[in-house]
Amino acid sequence: MPDALPPADPAELDRAMDAFAASAPALPLAVAYSGGADSTALLLACAQRWPGQVQAWHVHHGLQAVADDFERHCAAVCARLQVPLRVQRVDARAGPGQSPEAVARTRRYESFEALARSGQAQQAIKTVVLAQHADDQAETVLLALSRGAGLPGLAAMPTRWQRAGMAYARPLLDVPAPAIRAWLHARGEGWIEDPSNRDERYTRNRIRARLLPTLQACFPSFRVTLARSAAHAAQAQDILSEVAAQDLTACGLPPRLAALRALGPARRANVLRHWLQVAHGQTPTQAQLAALQVQIEACTTRGHRIELKLGQGQVRRVGEALQWHPAPPRPPGAPAGR
Repeated sequence: MPDALPPADPAELDRAMDAFAASAPALPLAVAYSGGADSTALLLACAQRWPGQVQAWHVHHGLQAVADDFERHCAAVCARLQVPLRVQRVDARAGPGQSPEAVARTRRYESFEALARSGQAQQAIKTVVLAQHADDQAETVLLALSRGAGLPGLAAMPTRWQRAGMAYARPLLDVPAPAIRAWLHARGEGWIEDPSNRDERYTRNRIRARLLPTLQACFPSFRVTLARSAAHAAQAQDILSEVAAQDLTACGLPPRLAALRALGPARRANVLRHWLQVAHGQTPTQAQLAALQVQIEACTTRGHRIELKLGQGQVRRVGEALQWHPAPPRPPGAPAGR
C-alpha cells in the first residue's frame, strides 16, 4: 500500500503571513473576498494583524443564482469581524468565443479599480491582496502547459505586481490548499463552497479534481517544483522583455522593416510580440507571427505590400515601417467576420 500522505500543517499559513507582514505592505489594504475558504483565511489573518486597516472587497459576478447568498454570507462574516465590506456588481457573462475564466478575471480587476476610485473606499487603499495559493499556482502552470503556452504563461502568477497605480500581492501563494483549510478548521471557521468549482467542463477544475491528487500521490513536492519552474520562466521572460525593449528602441516606433530584417528570426519575433503588446495591446497567435515573419523577410522592394490580420486589426506596411491598425467597428447586427 502507498504511504499515507502527511497531515496538512496549518502553521504554513501563519509563516506565510509573517513573511508578508515583514515585507511591510502599504496600509490600509483590501482583501479580495469571495467567501470561499482561501479568501476567508486571508481576511481573518489580515484583520488579526492589522485591525482597523483592512477592508473586504466582494465582486458579485451575477453568474449564479446563489451569488446573492454569497454576498449575504460575506456581509455576515465582515459584520462579525468589524471589517468594512464593499460590493461591486458586474456582468461577467462570457460572449461567443470568450473564456469564462478570462472574462471573470477581467471584470474582477475592473471592479477593484472602480472600488479604489470610488467614494465607497473611505480610506485610500494602498494594497490589494488576493488569496491564490500553491495549488492554484500549480494548476496555472499545468493549464499553461496543456495549451502550449510560452514563457509568459509558464511564469504563472506573480507574488507582487502593480496595476493602475495600485499594489497587488498574493501572500498565500506558497501555501498548499489543505493547509489553509486545516488553519480554518483549527479556528472553527466556516466558508462557502462555490458549486462552479466542481464543474469539470472547465479544464482548470478537471486538473484540480483529477490531476493534482495523482501528482500528490506520485510527487508530493509537486507544488514546490512547479513553482520553481514558474519562477525560472518569469526570470527568463524578464530578460526577453528587456532585450525586446532595447531592440524596439533600435528599430523605432513604428518599427522599421530594414531594422527588423537585420535581426535573427527568434529575436525579431520577440520584438514584434513586445511592440504589438506594449504599443497596441495585441497578442499574436503563433500562426499570425509566423506569417508576419515571412512577409518581413520577403519585403525587400518598395512595391511589396504587407496587410495581415493580427489580433483585433491588421498589420500593414506604411512606407518603410510596419503599423498596426484596429479593425473598423462592425455595424450593429452585422455578422462577425471570419
